[in-house]
Amino acid sequence: MSRSERKWDHIRFALKNQEKPLSAFDELKFIHQSLPNISTLDVRLDHSVGELCLSSPIFINAMTGGGGEKTYRINKELAQVANDTGLAMAVGSQMAAIKDKTERYTYEVVRKENPSGIVIANLGSEATPDQAKEAIEMVEANALQIHLNVIQELTMPEGDRDFSGALYRIESIVRAVDVPVIVKEVGFGMSRETVKSLSSVGVSVIDVGGFGGTNFAEIENNRRERVLSFFADWGIPTPVSIIEASSIAGHDVAIVGSGGFRGAIDIVKGIAIGAEAVGMAGFFLQTLIEKGIDSLKEEVKTIHHEMAIIMTALGAASIADLQKAPLMITGETYHWLNQRGIDTKIFSQRCIK
Repeated sequence: MSRSERKWDHIRFALKNQEKPLSAFDELKFIHQSLPNISTLDVRLDHSVGELCLSSPIFINAMTGGGGEKTYRINKELAQVANDTGLAMAVGSQMAAIKDKTERYTYEVVRKENPSGIVIANLGSEATPDQAKEAIEMVEANALQIHLNVIQELTMPEGDRDFSGALYRIESIVRAVDVPVIVKEVGFGMSRETVKSLSSVGVSVIDVGGFGGTNFAEIENNRRERVLSFFADWGIPTPVSIIEASSIAGHDVAIVGSGGFRGAIDIVKGIAIGAEAVGMAGFFLQTLIEKGIDSLKEEVKTIHHEMAIIMTALGAASIADLQKAPLMITGETYHWLNQRGIDTKIFSQRCIK
């Protein structure tokens, strides 16, 4: 199977992978505030994530590219949405275009359609510094996202089996490029130990990419003759991973949450527990494919409006305020964090002053 065909396989299977009745975000409950003392007009959603200044804490996370006309059209329309709604956007892995120059146009369209917005380049941890520079140049990127997808590769029939030296290669890229480097897990979450290692080599933004969204083990198992069933529920749930990561991240590292966010309330909860921004991929892709570009633009506007309503109810006029809003952590999320030695009482006893 060609790389282009595999790219489209990933899109098709990802669209089938979106229906999930339960969410770990349901185990987070805000403590009601009867006297929030603000208006919806007071709420601001602009925020900085590391060196990136965002008009919205939501961004379109890496999805595709390198699969010919079909992925070109998806990236073109996503870029138009980003341009019209003020969202940052990450492209899918650009290794396809680095290895086959005829695929460059499927990524370059993102900058053409969004000339002044924040665009994030993307490569895997196998990339070299020179390849990283080429990826950044290809889309005139404001940042570079390096994705970690060990479980996907191990499940992929033709995937990588050797992950030696990944941290060293990431460090080399951080030193070689002139834009912020974001390291992103692809749907299986990051532990605080991983975050600590990445921080030690100069990574400035970490996207935890938690379990709960698009399941790439499930996608790759659909392409296997013998299913690796033990990877079906492998990973750290997104809320757990955000809290683990933010519990040790310092002022030099910003945490991004992604994986299973399906609407305004999930986004607000993710930010409240420590994410500086939230990336969405599967939900946006499904809306685009099934309902069209205008519906996706309207959905983004609706999410922004609903976020402002929720933040007003909490008395949070800014993202910084939201990260002080009190909430309860229950269920498996509570038990996981307790076993990992993280005190969840700090969330229930804080307040917005």
